[in-house]
Parts: sequence; structure tokens; C-alpha cells
Amino acid sequence: MSEVKYVYYFGPSLKEGKADMRNLLGGKGANLHEMTNLGIPVPPGFTISTEACLKYYDSGNQYPEGMWDQVLEALATLEKDMGQKFGDADNPLLT
Repeated sequence: MSEVKYVYYFGPSLKEGKADMRNLLGGKGANLHEMTNLGIPVPPGFTISTEACLKYYDSGNQYPEGMWDQVLEALATLEKDMGQKFGDADNPLLT
């Protein structure tokens, strides 16, 4: 059985979403993905799907299985694309 995809990345190294995925990515998420696809300068990032949100509420506020691992994978890709790391003393991704 394949793992359900909950996290969709947009950035220079990976483009996983499109404008027509509005129901899955939400309006803002779908637009960020589409702007990236069009080459508009958008900082890289990722969207957690509406499906993940629904499963979270349906399961008593528990993350869907596999979602957190997908978030960590997206964060690693974000760090690579930005050339910075979360919590790094010399080159932090966020300050």
C-alpha cells in the first residue's frame, strides 16, 4: 500500500503542485505553487494538504500517519534550496 501524500513542495528543486489542485492545496497554496511553476520569484516552501487537515480532525487531533515525516523531508529540501539551516548559529534559515 502506498503512502498518502500530505505535503507538497514548491521551489527551485521540486515543483509538486498546480493551480488546479485548489481543493487539495487551498487557494493560497495552489496560487503559490502556480506562481512558482510560472517562474515568478516566490520563496520556496511547502503546503500541507487539506486532506491532512480533515484527517487530523477526524482522528481526534492526531497527525495522519506519515505526515510528519513528509514535513521533515520538505524542511530538508527547503534548507537545501535556501542554503541555510534551521537553528544554525552561523547561517540560520529563520532569525
